[in-house]
Amino acid sequence: MSELLNYLVQNDDNFRRARLPALYSDFRSQRTLNPDGFAANVAAWKRGLSSAALDGHAPSNSPTKSHLTINLDGDSLLRSLESKQFGRPLALGTVLQEAVANGEMIPLQQFLKATESIYHRSWGSLPWTVVSWGLRQVGIGGPGDHLPRGQFVVLNNLEVVSKAFSEAVADRTSPFERIFSKPHFQRTFADTILEKQHLSEIDFEVLVKFLSRDKNVLATDGNTIKILNSHESVAITEEDSAIASLKELVEDLTRQTELLSRRIDELNITAQDAVRRKNHIAAMAALKSKKLAETNLSRRHATLSQLEDVAAKIEQAVDNVQLVKVMQSSTVALRSLNAQVGGADKVDEMLDNLREQMGEVDEVGNVIAEAGPAATIDETEVDDELEAMLAEERKKEEEAERAKREAREEKEAEETRRKLAELEKLGALPIPGQAEVKESRPLTPVTATANELGGMHIENDAAKAKAESEKAAQMAE
Repeated sequence: MSELLNYLVQNDDNFRRARLPALYSDFRSQRTLNPDGFAANVAAWKRGLSSAALDGHAPSNSPTKSHLTINLDGDSLLRSLESKQFGRPLALGTVLQEAVANGEMIPLQQFLKATESIYHRSWGSLPWTVVSWGLRQVGIGGPGDHLPRGQFVVLNNLEVVSKAFSEAVADRTSPFERIFSKPHFQRTFADTILEKQHLSEIDFEVLVKFLSRDKNVLATDGNTIKILNSHESVAITEEDSAIASLKELVEDLTRQTELLSRRIDELNITAQDAVRRKNHIAAMAALKSKKLAETNLSRRHATLSQLEDVAAKIEQAVDNVQLVKVMQSSTVALRSLNAQVGGADKVDEMLDNLREQMGEVDEVGNVIAEAGPAATIDETEVDDELEAMLAEERKKEEEAERAKREAREEKEAEETRRKLAELEKLGALPIPGQAEVKESRPLTPVTATANELGGMHIENDAAKAKAESEKAAQMAE
């Protein structure tokens, strides 16, 4: 199984093995016999080839694979889809011609040279579209089984990458951060837009054209690229070109300093190795080259420092321009608002009139109050009503407290009666002199209580407990 077919089987549910016979068959006749089945097969092939190209599994004639285009020159695509069990897909040409006819795949050169947006459809093409559709319904003039030739832009992949690019640059708010030269732009975003994928040079040509012409996200003059915000002009100015050139030069110098630093480290290792081998000539040559590289590195760092200072000043100046523009627009807005207010004299006059009208309202209210009966409040009645409410509340609290106390006393009396009843069930208690009887009685909680009470008289104790209960009740009342 080829790489492309294996990718489709592993990653696309439409290419599960049970569906492969239908997808590899000649299903062109289903266009009229089974339109739903025909549409499902065509959609499966379109979606599968699009995702394979986006993930870098589509066949390509160049070492760097394109993620936004698919190459249909020759029969490389058919070979990459060939299966020992099912052979080659017999209706793939019909699928690709359907994609081209619907604008889902666009010839590369036509896409790059077009001046109008690809989303624009002129009404002049409508009659032929209608006629060709009618002919296909009766089986005349429909697409054949041959593949279109050339390199085609896959619109679905282009929209996916466009969305990823917009998300990647969303935090670039400063104008200085949004201006690039064309090579700098490609180096910056080649590996950051698609995860684990590297965009080719042709991918960037297609992407820049799409974002500038069809999405209005970029502005470019062929050499300088600017990421637009909602308030910027699409024209590339001389200042934009200067900033782009400066940023590219800074990047080049930074890369040179990194290479020189690595070169110095390598020469130092070479010199040390020559010294260990007692090869003084090689050691001297390595050290001379190292000194020369260190001199060049020092110069590069000095130049880079100067350019970074210039870049910082330019960025500050660009921010100042934006600030001045905001202040100017704010001044215009304030002037317009103040004109609507009418100035301080007009506001004073309006406030005087307002105070006058409010005074008239107060005067009218006073006249009405004097003419009608005055509402008087008897403070004595209010005090009496409040005292009655407080007395009622105190009575409720006292009744609640008395109920709690009676319940508690009743519980204590019940506990006392229960203990006395248990003592009466024991019968006569042994006299203190009869120790043998006391020792022969089994020790239980009841007998232990009886022993503690000793020679107390049951009736006297009961009478005493009753008297204490009555006394407590009288005190509570």
